[in-house]
Amino acid sequence: MGTAAVVVYGATGHTGRFVVAELRRRGFAAVVSGRDTSRLEALAAEWGDVEVRPATVDDAGSLDRALAGAAAVINCAGPFAVTAGPVVEAALRAGIPYLDVAAELEANVATFAGHERAGAAAGTPVVPAMAFFGGLGDLLVTAAMGEWTSAEIAHVAYGLSSWHPTSGTRAAGRVSHERRAGRRVRFADGALRYHDDAVVEQDWAFPEPLGRRSVIAEFTMADAVTVPSHLAVPEVRTYMTVEAARDLAAEDTPAPEPADDLGRSDQTFVVDVVVASGGVERRATARGRDIYAVTAPLVVEALERVLSGRTRTTGVASAGAMFDAPDFLRALEPYVSVRLPH
Repeated sequence: MGTAAVVVYGATGHTGRFVVAELRRRGFAAVVSGRDTSRLEALAAEWGDVEVRPATVDDAGSLDRALAGAAAVINCAGPFAVTAGPVVEAALRAGIPYLDVAAELEANVATFAGHERAGAAAGTPVVPAMAFFGGLGDLLVTAAMGEWTSAEIAHVAYGLSSWHPTSGTRAAGRVSHERRAGRRVRFADGALRYHDDAVVEQDWAFPEPLGRRSVIAEFTMADAVTVPSHLAVPEVRTYMTVEAARDLAAEDTPAPEPADDLGRSDQTFVVDVVVASGGVERRATARGRDIYAVTAPLVVEALERVLSGRTRTTGVASAGAMFDAPDFLRALEPYVSVRLPH
């Protein structure tokens, strides 16, 4: 498995570079792909041991050539509303697993709805949102549920010390805003519901080191797609610390800058999950550094499990449905410190 070639589409982006580095660290042969040949070649020259295969999502033939002979593809190229569909279809044609790091809510809805039947028929794993947003929260909710078959509500609170968005994050946000016609969204009564209600702030008691913080209520992220895709939870609420939400909203917030030898920024995070059923609450928490950098061990750990057959289903499935959630979360040390219910 260590010599398996894995295509990273969108390899020259901020998150894509972390993913390529993590693949190389774990012994995979990385194939870098995307639309900008010159940037791909510069990346190859920097690392010296990656293959370059340019491709564009509007040219199915180029995608087929990029994926030829590969073990799997990881899509890191946003906006995923544009890239996910074509790259999933190319992966299914090639008969190889597809994983992506999409945080875009609508793009994830489209992946589940548009490829469920084809993925199941092909027997090929398709794992969308295998990232900080969507994947990590889904794993935490699944682990917190334990033996419960249902819960009344799942809360996913994101405590970010700051949020310096990448250009990709900003582009994806613009696409989502346009697709929603500026409306906000919540998952309630078992469905995504779009609305124009005013933004509400409240307090959330995060574990230390954050403590009690003001959060934006219903800061709805990909968890509203991944969690209910496989768990009987009719309401999923997500929250974001006010400081981070303001950073994201401000047009002059700079992109993240490396602050250690791994290229991570100095951003820290706590993801605090609470599930409730019949008056009983269960909590699971993850702590770490840099939401973009931590996506790399998340998606590459998922890749290793898919390629080694450590999966629970096939076709299109979220992280919590595809993998043993507690075991997966424990495997993320030292990138993520996790506390799960006893």
